[in-house]
Amino acid sequence: MQSFNRREFLEWSAGATLGLTMLGRAEAQEPEKPRERPKPQPVEKVGPNEIINVACIGVNGRGMDQVHYFARSRETQVVVICDVDPNVIKRGMQTVETYQGKPPEFVQDLRRVMDNKDVDVVTIATPNHWHALATIWACQAGKDVYVEKPVCHNVYEGQKMVEAARKHKRIVQSGTQIRSSEAIREAMDYIHSGKLGKVFMAKGLCYKPRGSIGKCEGETPVPPGVDYNLWLGPAPYQPIRRKRFHYDWHWFWDYGNGDLGNQGIHQMDVARWGLNKKEFPKRVYSNGGRFGYEDDGETPNTQLALLEYDDCLLQFEVRGLLTNDDGNREMGVRIGNIFYGTEGYMLIPSYSSWQVYLPDGSKGPGGSKGGDHYANFLAAVRSRKYTDLNADIEEGFISSALCHYANISYRLRREIYIDPKTGKCNGDAEANRLLARDYRKPFVVPESV
Repeated sequence: MQSFNRREFLEWSAGATLGLTMLGRAEAQEPEKPRERPKPQPVEKVGPNEIINVACIGVNGRGMDQVHYFARSRETQVVVICDVDPNVIKRGMQTVETYQGKPPEFVQDLRRVMDNKDVDVVTIATPNHWHALATIWACQAGKDVYVEKPVCHNVYEGQKMVEAARKHKRIVQSGTQIRSSEAIREAMDYIHSGKLGKVFMAKGLCYKPRGSIGKCEGETPVPPGVDYNLWLGPAPYQPIRRKRFHYDWHWFWDYGNGDLGNQGIHQMDVARWGLNKKEFPKRVYSNGGRFGYEDDGETPNTQLALLEYDDCLLQFEVRGLLTNDDGNREMGVRIGNIFYGTEGYMLIPSYSSWQVYLPDGSKGPGGSKGGDHYANFLAAVRSRKYTDLNADIEEGFISSALCHYANISYRLRREIYIDPKTGKCNGDAEANRLLARDYRKPFVVPESV
């Protein structure tokens, strides 16, 4: 896959004016100068019998799942918990102490984690806008990475993450855990073997109720103890304008990617996996809006995206308001996938089950069984083969990019045309500008990793 070049993106869009908030530069006071990123470290191999030391970065949401797993595993021990908000670490610290007999070290600045030579693996469950830089720094510091979805905040970042993982020979697993479900792997084998016939369309569904986040009268204060400069990191300096500091960042373009990049990335990944597409689509169109209430959120709660390949269509839908199931069978789908083939169709209504319906209306094969995504990651950490990963960073990047293309189309209110091999938007300066972002120094995702 050809490498992206951020300078090209920005040169193509020089002079273009786009009234979107994501690309703004810092306009407030200069933050204190942080330390430089860690210098690249030599690659070290974790022995087959060694305990793997883990640092968990971000523990207020998905990060707690990682804390629980790696603290209780016989293969690992959590040695560091890192979060910019010291008010949210109590559960994580107590969980580690319960499993391991003593609490881990707490640090507020993730750069200290990168400096720690005792750390073998970092898990990253920060807001989306930090995923790329944290992963790249970890790779440069000689650490393996488990990074939550979407793996990147924009297309440029994902390419640089892949480059960093390959250059520094690190194992980087994407947090798209459906890839390790034994049942869904069976379902993919069924599709790829041709038993569903020619699959001409895949649908991804994210029918997840999302209520209003309300409206703020003015600027919201930084929660006590939070290092807001570190929380912002690569994002432009802006006062807080949401009632709930945590989680509601998902609905602002500077930090999140809406529900398409929040829940929907899982089902987008399964859709692309089933279609067996390793490249980008050639055309993307998305529309929608934030309907049903007026609040401070920017991303749509209702969104339809069409991604066109040469021989098939990927359709994705976000419904955040009251709706019905899809699928028209007893296994109606709210958060899942539907694959349409010439020899039947397949429903995937959960992370771990599937069912085929044949042309005569009868049931075909199906199954239900989970998997262990973390165990797969640890096995690859020991083997040093990224090909052992069920969700290598490149797979996570391509699927995340599909969400980003759909959001770019939505924000520009028109279709975009993509070079499937390079990922650039053909002759479209505005769209190419949104493949990257302006970074707040020194939190810059570098061109050379």
